[in-house]
Amino acid sequence: MSNITELARAWIGTPYVHQASCRGAGTDCLGLLRGIWRAVYGAEPCAIPPYSMDWSEAGAREDLKQAADTWLIRKDMSNAAMGDVLLFRMRAGAVAKHLGIAGEIGANPTFIHAYSGHGVIESPLSAPWARKIVARYQFPAKV
Repeated sequence: MSNITELARAWIGTPYVHQASCRGAGTDCLGLLRGIWRAVYGAEPCAIPPYSMDWSEAGAREDLKQAADTWLIRKDMSNAAMGDVLLFRMRAGAVAKHLGIAGEIGANPTFIHAYSGHGVIESPLSAPWARKIVARYQFPAKV
């Protein structure tokens, strides 16, 4: 969905603020996804409880993946499209805890994400980033 990519790009330049979800004021990667959801559907599908920077690591719970499996539509990893939600595992053996939105696809793929120390940026989906993707989703047609 290219409109999802357009919505994500509107957040570029928003500072990184843990647990925030306000375009132009502050967001983290989950907040970016929440803001896009609100723009598309209105209210968020559920309340997000407070979370720490190391959330779900102590118990090795895949909270973010479980939420994505609940609210988004899982896609085949080879079926890339603009606007896909990308779920990343930042290191081997760790829980998946970073999200991004597919920007460009093809020969020079990119993704939009809120990244600590950088804010919301569009980054090349380089080989090191691509190897960290554990799941690909699309937003549902209707909620």
